[in-house]
Amino acid sequence: MKTLFIDRSGQAQSLCLVDDQTIVRAEVLGIADGRSGEWVQRTQDFIADETISRMVVGLGPGSFAGIRAALAFCQGYRAGSGCEVLGLPSPCALAREGEPLAVVGDARQGRFWVALFDGLRLVGQIFQADADTLPLRVPLGAKVITPDDRRIDELLRETFDERYLGGCQPTAEGLARFAIANPGALSIDPLPVYLNPAVRPA
Repeated sequence: MKTLFIDRSGQAQSLCLVDDQTIVRAEVLGIADGRSGEWVQRTQDFIADETISRMVVGLGPGSFAGIRAALAFCQGYRAGSGCEVLGLPSPCALAREGEPLAVVGDARQGRFWVALFDGLRLVGQIFQADADTLPLRVPLGAKVITPDDRRIDELLRETFDERYLGGCQPTAEGLARFAIANPGALSIDPLPVYLNPAVRPA
């Protein structure tokens, strides 16, 4: 069974093809404008002549437009092929075996999203914290990384000192490695990770 992994939650738009439990190949697309349709053609080229049984999408947090476009592509492909579409939170791509880790991202308006890992296991739900409560919500033994170092690197460095390891982008290959280790973590009803409830127009 061949599975295509897609992550478009951040700067590193990427693809990974897995055959059963083996990673066959992976590619970071390096497309400057994630809103362009170029990535669709690149994805079609990546899976040309392959029979895809499943697609797994990185669900964020991250670029709402990128995540929604990836889901739409997979749902369209499913309509034509009957393949299964699943999802994983994108921070799972950054988990490290045997190491407690906190992935912290910029949720805007002075808030931060946090995904906690105990090795290759997501601990609980992704949650939010403000600058004051953030150090209290991250376990003392956990290292800290972020996909949003361009915006919050200085704050995380000041907050976590030597525990902060810097920036790191999730990739489809990272998602694949996590899914191979934790097949039960795959979501069968994939939706983007919403950090805040939708605001109803007045």
